[in-house]
Amino acid sequence: GQNKAITRERAYQIIHEAAEELGIDNVGTHTMRKTFGYKYYNKTKDVGTLQKMFNHSSPAITLRYIGIEQAELDDALRNFVI
Repeated sequence: GQNKAITRERAYQIIHEAAEELGIDNVGTHTMRKTFGYKYYNKTKDVGTLQKMFNHSSPAITLRYIGIEQAELDDALRNFVI
């Protein structure tokens, strides 16, 4: 047999089926992409390279896409004391 790339739809099916077996909801190919971006950014803080990888038009879009802004807000609220 010849090795051929799988379709985007098949990749989604594989991920979705695996997530279902594990009891995880709302998982798709973009979940993995965003998780990679989040982990890459947290380890390197290199938003410029990540922006290029994701083909985003600005660093702000990349940070919003991977949820960094929300994570920072969550941390700020968690650490806020009156």
